[in-house]
Amino acid sequence: MSSIAPIRNPNPTIQKFFTDGSGVTKSQRCTCFRPREGQEIGFSIRLRRRRRHGLSAVGARSTLELPVEHENQSPPISSSYRCSKIPRPNQVVLEAQARVCTGPELTRPLNEEQALKVLDTILKSARGELKDEEVSKAQLGAFFAAMTIRANAFPEATQWSEGEWHAMKLFWPQLVQALPADIIFLADPEGTIMGLGNSPHYAGEGIVEMRLVGALREVLAGGHLGYEEVQGILKDILPLEDDKPQTVKESLLAAFLIGQRMNRETDRELKAYCLAFDDELGPPPVADLKSLTHYGEPYDGNTRFFKSTLFVAAVRACYGESSLLHGVEWMPPKGGITEGQMLKFMGANVNLPLMLAKNLLEDEDVGFAYVNQKEAHPSL
Repeated sequence: MSSIAPIRNPNPTIQKFFTDGSGVTKSQRCTCFRPREGQEIGFSIRLRRRRRHGLSAVGARSTLELPVEHENQSPPISSSYRCSKIPRPNQVVLEAQARVCTGPELTRPLNEEQALKVLDTILKSARGELKDEEVSKAQLGAFFAAMTIRANAFPEATQWSEGEWHAMKLFWPQLVQALPADIIFLADPEGTIMGLGNSPHYAGEGIVEMRLVGALREVLAGGHLGYEEVQGILKDILPLEDDKPQTVKESLLAAFLIGQRMNRETDRELKAYCLAFDDELGPPPVADLKSLTHYGEPYDGNTRFFKSTLFVAAVRACYGESSLLHGVEWMPPKGGITEGQMLKFMGANVNLPLMLAKNLLEDEDVGFAYVNQKEAHPSL
């Protein structure tokens, strides 16, 4: 006797949805819920099922027109979702970051030619010679933190190559003169790698930054932090708001985040990241379900392979397995295709409040929801 469960909805149907920009016609719309007063929601994908065992909809589209700012976007191209306020990174340093800002086994050391090019670019930027391709403070922080961790804590195969050592010895005297104290600190926090500078005495500015610098000394040496320390730092420095001065320098924050990632967070560090803002909007709603499958794909998306997660989640929901997707619309460094982009392209409301997402998961005719991090944890 087979142990495979019977198919609850053997013939799910997918309904394509077309619009001329003025909304969805009645014949093409299935009204299911109203997230805002008086606003009907139509669905771009519909999987019909018997009550309790299927998915009535995957995404939702308002009958109102999309905002003007989205009309000229090309949804299939992920870069079109990039916020105009985010400056584009220097490509030379970005390519170097892709090689060195990663784990102990995956890092690919630079050869001498590559290292010379990167350091020359950084020096020219520091001197103000690259007005349109400036290396950002965050890039500098991430790059030099990665180089320091590699020198201090990585296995021999992924430590500095001979070419990197030679290039750094050549450029370091000039970099010490051109770069600010926070970057010099990140490049050689104890003065034991290259010498020169005053890094052992660097403390930062203000109480919050001093606390972060203290933690960075441990991280840059390849060490780990406690739960309370990580959570305290995150609550000190987040959220980052455009209209308010930052409490810490971008370089130090970037170094802290990439440094923890490269050192591979311990369980207590991961717990601190997960719970630091868990109650930011009050106690999170808890769905009354027998089971729930979470799909947390890489938030910076995918650039090389077909993304099937959205469709897998929808089909599982169709068979009575409640499914929750969560993510962001666009995120560097990869800036790839995300579930949020795919749902938005199909006309979905990707900014559901948490309580509405909970209701959709509990709804016997839906059992599916997508939560945007912006709604769940605004500070992040």
